[in-house]
Amino acid sequence: MTHPHPNASGHPIVADVAELPLVAVAGPTGSGKSDLALAIAQQFHGEIINCDSLQVYRHFDIGTAKLPPGEWRGIPHHLIDILDPDEIFTAGEYARLARETIQAISQRGHLPILAGGTGFYLRALLDGLFEGPSRDQSLRDRLARREMRRSGSLHRLLRRFDSATARKIHPHDVPKVTRALEVCLLTHRPVSELFREGRDALGGYRTLKLGLLPDRDALYQRLDKRCAAMFDGGLVEEVRHILALGFAAESKPFESHGYKQALQFIRGELNLREAIFYAQRNTRQYAKRQLTWFRREPGLVWLRGFADTPGIRESTFERVTSFLAEGARE
Repeated sequence: MTHPHPNASGHPIVADVAELPLVAVAGPTGSGKSDLALAIAQQFHGEIINCDSLQVYRHFDIGTAKLPPGEWRGIPHHLIDILDPDEIFTAGEYARLARETIQAISQRGHLPILAGGTGFYLRALLDGLFEGPSRDQSLRDRLARREMRRSGSLHRLLRRFDSATARKIHPHDVPKVTRALEVCLLTHRPVSELFREGRDALGGYRTLKLGLLPDRDALYQRLDKRCAAMFDGGLVEEVRHILALGFAAESKPFESHGYKQALQFIRGELNLREAIFYAQRNTRQYAKRQLTWFRREPGLVWLRGFADTPGIRESTFERVTSFLAEGARE
């Protein structure tokens, strides 16, 4: 089967290959994924697909470190600003849209490049998801009441039914724990077992997964500075603007670090210094969870540094060039 794909000079070439190339740039928040993805896109005639669960929402710009269109360097970006803040968006829906986008980019003879730190989205896209039974609201209500009576009880219950799945979900992530329990109780089988059977992996592509891995102390310092700069740069005003547009404070994106603390400041629950402190702390914790997730990602190639660390860009270009050449040889 003949497919076009780009070479190192940035021009499409045609080769007889079984699978098309796909590049993913992952890593913790603040590591420079967007910049590195842009550099790859410029060098290898690529287009970028967002893989961040917050950047899909309109109006949430400052706190998500969303790159403004004026800084895209003429590179097409996809799956950014596609939803209103009160819309529900699942990993399965992301995977469907991302696959359609990847195929369209490949058909244009360009290199699709995923960029973002939402590991669950990346895995849903590449490996597929088990959709499971439909939601059972009465069961969910009973589970919610149980969790309200005894915090953490749902996670303990999940450990009894499916210890493998329980180990992968943080005890405080009640929505994911609830869904896992719901599937277990409705199907009478462990989610981990059903997941292995029911996934629909992405076909027709070879994927080079690159992960930025900065020194943790240096990363935390950058994150603290960036978080403070977001507040200085208008994060609170952005939140007030979103609320003024009529979107509820209970909308999903407001649960994220930075936005949650900005809301608490607006409500008078925190002063500005406290809001910044807790936003910084939560952002560091989030980065730690991202690193833990990506360390379990099969086949991910670590690049030890930030996107602007000397040598990282050159090493990346060498890896992508080799990856594309290998596909051409096949």
